[in-house]
Order: sequence, then structure tokens, then C-alpha cells
Amino acid sequence: MQNIDWNGLTFKYMDVRCHIRSVWRDGKWSAFEFVEEPCFRMHIAATCLHYGQEAFEGLKAFRCKDGKVRIFRPAANGKRMFDTALRTCMAQVPIDMFVDAVQRIVQANEDFVPPYGTGGSMYIRPLLIGTGAQIGVAPAEEYTFLVMVMPVGTYYKGGLQPVRALILDDWDRAAPQGMGDVKVGGNYAASLYAHESAKRAGYPVELYLDAKTHRFVEEFATSNFIGITRDGTYVTPDSRSVLPGVTSNTLQRIAADLGMKVEVRPIPFEEIETFAEVAACGTAVVVTPICEITRGTKVIKIGDPNACGPVLQKLYDTVQGIQYGLLPDTHGWCVEV
Repeated sequence: MQNIDWNGLTFKYMDVRCHIRSVWRDGKWSAFEFVEEPCFRMHIAATCLHYGQEAFEGLKAFRCKDGKVRIFRPAANGKRMFDTALRTCMAQVPIDMFVDAVQRIVQANEDFVPPYGTGGSMYIRPLLIGTGAQIGVAPAEEYTFLVMVMPVGTYYKGGLQPVRALILDDWDRAAPQGMGDVKVGGNYAASLYAHESAKRAGYPVELYLDAKTHRFVEEFATSNFIGITRDGTYVTPDSRSVLPGVTSNTLQRIAADLGMKVEVRPIPFEEIETFAEVAACGTAVVVTPICEITRGTKVIKIGDPNACGPVLQKLYDTVQGIQYGLLPDTHGWCVEV
């Protein structure tokens, strides 16, 4: 195995020992195969290339304080990929097959899981694509399911750092009755132009409002929205265009465990300035505190620009505590390898 600077890891691709793969043909999935080569041959008429038949997931495995490796909530990600496959007319990967693949590939690359104490983890990327040839607009007759893994570092060196967000009213991420609630690559392609525009303007993230009226908060480009009210209520948007985030669901349940009131409801844009804390949440970072949101000439300041708010910090610490085995896993979220 190559030498790895565990403390210098960032969030980017790295070759490991292998990935795991299965192919769906004639109504059934093939036996799993471990593949060392990080590339594969695909027909030039594959439906993933022409008609967007593609779904992916993102989750993590952690080296815990007791030395064991545990995967965080794989069944939840498996359920979301199953739902996405239904929506995109692809062969569904049964949830138990999904979890089995994830466990197998983490075990096969276990020495690439960063040591406890480095802040790193193993990022897991399951991928489902239409690989059958199809020129007419129709579902493929062949699909490939694979899971790749790689060690990644913590997003934040030295603690959670608040960032600024930008609302670009000229761009929408997903249509009201479109595919915003499933995890397909097209949703991310739809946000790339706006995301690059926001970065050039000095904003690390952009926030989307509902595409129909631009009156209600939906989500950040790659993350769900959290608002903490001044009385300590956890609020997140209710919309068909919002991806049902596993991290968002985790944080909601932890907030409830901590005695907080949790509300999933429409959030008018004007309500943002009443929140004591705001964050983006997702697998890669857990929470990204937001200290400022700009829309046109309006600039909304939120909390301390130099420090994460106390509620978000508590939620973050609790999630990380469960993931690294420092706190009790009362919900049975962690699956041991």
C-alpha cells in the first residue's frame, strides 16, 4: 500500500485497492466482482451517456476509538438509491444487496480507512448506471452497480468556519415536479454554472429558492438547509424539490433527542433574517455554518462570522461522536465491518 499522509488528506479522489461491481441482465444481478482497474469499457450508446440514467450515493465509514471500522447509515442510502432507480426506470438494487456491497468493499480496503484521531474517514460512492445500448428514448436492458471508496480528510482544519452564501434568482436547481427529490447527476449538472458564478463572486455556496415563485427556501447546491430559531427550534424546508438528505434526517433526529422542537415546513425567504443560526448540511461536512446570505442588494447577517453557533456545534459534535464511537449509537445507525 502506498504511504499516505493521513493528517494531510483532503476531499478528493484517490486510487485504492479495488472497487466492487455487479451487472444486471435478463432480470437479475450478477455475483459481485472485485475489480482493481478503476476504469471499465462501456458501449457508446449506453443510456447513462445519452439519457441520464444514472444515480449515485455518498456515505462514510469511520475508524472508531476502539479500533473497529463502522459504516454510518448504509441502509438509508440504499433506500434512497432504490427510490431514485424507480424514478429513473433503472433496475433497483435491493437494500440488503446495497449494504452487503458497501460492507464488502470497505472490508477489502480497510487499511485505507484513516486512523482514529486524524479527523479523516473513508468516503463511499455507490453508483448505478444504464450501460445497455439504447438509441431510442427508453430504459436500458443492462445496468451496472458499483461501489468505490477512498480515504478523505476533514473539510475543516481547526473547527467549523462560517461561510457566505449567494442567492442567484436567474437560476433554478430543480423544477417543482421534477427530479429534485432524487439523487441523480443531472441535478448537480443543473447547478454547476450557478455554482461557478457564485465562487467567482467570492461565495463558497449558493442557496436556491423554489423554482415556481422564488418565495421559499429550498436547499443549497449540494446540501440541505437548516435554520435554528432564536427559541432553539430546528427548521428545515418541506418541498418535493428537495433531496431527502440522510444527514438532514440524522440531525433532525438528534435535535429531537436533545429536546429541541423540529419543524419541517415551508420557509419564506423573509424568515431567514429571523434565524439565530443557519447551516448547510450533508455527508461530506455534516454542517457548514452560514454567516451571511446575499440576494441582489440585500445582505442578511447571521450569527458570529468567525465562529459556529452553539446549537450547530452541539449537533455537529453529537453526530461525529456517534460516528467515531465516542457516544452511544442509540438508533442503531452504525454498521460494523
